[in-house]
Amino acid sequence: MTILNELSRVTLADLQGVVDSHHEFLGSFLGSKEKAKDAILYSYKRHINGFAALLEDDQVEEIQRHPSVISVFLNKARKLHTTHSWEFMRLEKNGVVHPNSLWNKAEFGQDIIIANLDTGVWPESESFNDEGFGPIPSRWKGICQNDKTNDGFSCNKFDLLERVLSYTSSAKLIGARFFKKGYIAHGGDTTNSMNTLRDYDGHGSHTLSTAAGNIVYGASVLGLVNGTAKGGSPKSRVAAYKVCWPPVDDAGCMNADILKAFDTTIHDGVDVISISVGGTPCDYLKDGLAIGSFHAVKNGIVIVASAGNDGSKPGTVTNVAPWIITVAASTLDRKLQSSAGLQNGLILTGAGLSKPTMPEKSFYPLISAAQAKRAKASVDDAIKELSKQKRDFFLKQAKKGNLRCKKGTLDPKKVKGKILGCLRGEIPLIEKGHHAALAGAIGMILCNNKPTGNEIYSIPHVLPAIHINYTDGVRVFDYIASSKSPDITAPGVDIIAAYSEAVNPTEEDYDKRTSPYNMISGTSMSCPHVAGVVGLLKSLHPDWSPAAIRSAIMTTARTRDNTFKPMLDATEKDKATPFNYGAGHMRPNRAMDPGLVYALTVKDYYDFLCTLGYNQNITEFSETESSYHCPKHQQGLNNLLDFNYPSITIPNISPSSPITITHTLDVFVYHRIFSASVNPRVLEFDHVGQEKSFNVTIKVLDADAVKDTYVFGELRWTDHVHYVRSPIAIASMSDISYMN
Repeated sequence: MTILNELSRVTLADLQGVVDSHHEFLGSFLGSKEKAKDAILYSYKRHINGFAALLEDDQVEEIQRHPSVISVFLNKARKLHTTHSWEFMRLEKNGVVHPNSLWNKAEFGQDIIIANLDTGVWPESESFNDEGFGPIPSRWKGICQNDKTNDGFSCNKFDLLERVLSYTSSAKLIGARFFKKGYIAHGGDTTNSMNTLRDYDGHGSHTLSTAAGNIVYGASVLGLVNGTAKGGSPKSRVAAYKVCWPPVDDAGCMNADILKAFDTTIHDGVDVISISVGGTPCDYLKDGLAIGSFHAVKNGIVIVASAGNDGSKPGTVTNVAPWIITVAASTLDRKLQSSAGLQNGLILTGAGLSKPTMPEKSFYPLISAAQAKRAKASVDDAIKELSKQKRDFFLKQAKKGNLRCKKGTLDPKKVKGKILGCLRGEIPLIEKGHHAALAGAIGMILCNNKPTGNEIYSIPHVLPAIHINYTDGVRVFDYIASSKSPDITAPGVDIIAAYSEAVNPTEEDYDKRTSPYNMISGTSMSCPHVAGVVGLLKSLHPDWSPAAIRSAIMTTARTRDNTFKPMLDATEKDKATPFNYGAGHMRPNRAMDPGLVYALTVKDYYDFLCTLGYNQNITEFSETESSYHCPKHQQGLNNLLDFNYPSITIPNISPSSPITITHTLDVFVYHRIFSASVNPRVLEFDHVGQEKSFNVTIKVLDADAVKDTYVFGELRWTDHVHYVRSPIAIASMSDISYMN
């Protein structure tokens, strides 16, 4: 909740005054300041004015009615969203960095400060080594919260006393803090391991090193996939803010802790914030991440967040506030391939990350998990799925088997010395390999089920294994049956980066291996790729606003893959749409010189919130002293469509009435389902920073084609050197509500 206006220049006395005001305010409801002090977990006192507290429901209801209170919301939990990338995005080629690469132009992100809100960091990783770094930027105000503690955590060579005494100090990892009060209040573990920035999960080290890790030669995962690991902005400084802890009820990143971290990062002086966590989208005034990121953007900090891992279905994207750069995940043009040969001559190619311990050119017995079932093992729905395709063999097996390779379903006497065929689903992929190995299998073929199609991953299984797509999986089971015996997008699949050496690479208790680097997939991995590129752009263009950087990245993206064919969705059969990839795949070298940008200011975000109905308390949302009021007649769809975002979405266009929208900056559409005209068709600029407005009129030509479904096109401006592209999505939805 917000109570006081933010002060532009504050002293320690001012900050204590804010804390005291929180105690007095809450004390008026609880009966005393002492009770308020006991109840408050955090006072957000620098850039976000409010507090987190333990309250009863009746107290919350009473506080909500106070005229000074903007919002009261629950301390909700969020989930973590679980290196050839840079060559794939053409920052280098065959290890050589071209003079015109953004890396060279931006000096590899020299002295930009990138913050990561995640599970902490493994400071000993070579990705965070100090060598070659000069003095810490003078604008840095942060600390290493528990430097040189019992578990050996240290922010490299950074020492706060040296800074105070004006001695020179160099560091890559220049700061680290942790926030856990919200987590503990939610029922989280309070053991000694909680009092450290050290990463006991691996996720935080992986994401931070992807964004800004050093160039590390000879990096490998368990002795495999040897190469050079590097972050997107390798000469940037990094700071770790630990807000995620061991999950409670499947989530361990709490709103209260995240909000406190945002307030602190603004004070500390960071340039970019990367956060690979998310939850269900909700009212912005009840979304700690949206509120915290708004304040950061207002202070010129660029926020990059992951879009979630629930696929491209409608309503699955998280972190949707327009001041955030929201990132989807895509595959690379590299696959860590493994292969398996069947005696009928069929060679299967898939993904794998395990050492080939079996002799080459040797055949081993291949059986399905159904054939290897223990007595009294349950019937598996997956076999019923295959039986629908009239495979008589598996129809019979449905009554007595299990293809999922779950715990307790495999008979070691049947499995020992054989390769086991397992079907994806119900349990984690890594567990299937573990259960197969425990049963005595010498290898595993992991086959996708129909819903997962061609989505395969390289996973460090504990036995030789290959992950294949659904089509090849059907062939494997057919073979077994016949012989009786699977805002933008950035690389996010099979990403190699630094990892915690306090945990194993599979996160399973039985795995005793450790690795300084690991391969992980998800939007958590794509998010820091964009954060790294943002760091480069901030270094090259320090005067660019967060909106300008987002626009440059989005409008220069591409929608074709490295073979110049249209990008495909996860099935690798259907053509992807902007709902899969946003504006397209990021092209860093193009983003450094976009030609035109769609400019947005804090006032534009206010207007956006007004359009959504936040006309009351709009000023308090940002705690500014200026008297901003929502314009009259601001609410409604047409005003929202005029929001100067680098993409255009019309959810309920009338098939009979053209609609005109205004944006400030040659039209191309894929199909003649709708037409689009632009006025004026030519924009002439006299100087850098000049703004021009234009109108886009969209008219439906085929009403049936847009009924309750989206169709896509794009708006493209060009001077034949720059190509500024904005995706267009339109539909005529029958059941949409604009104000809810």
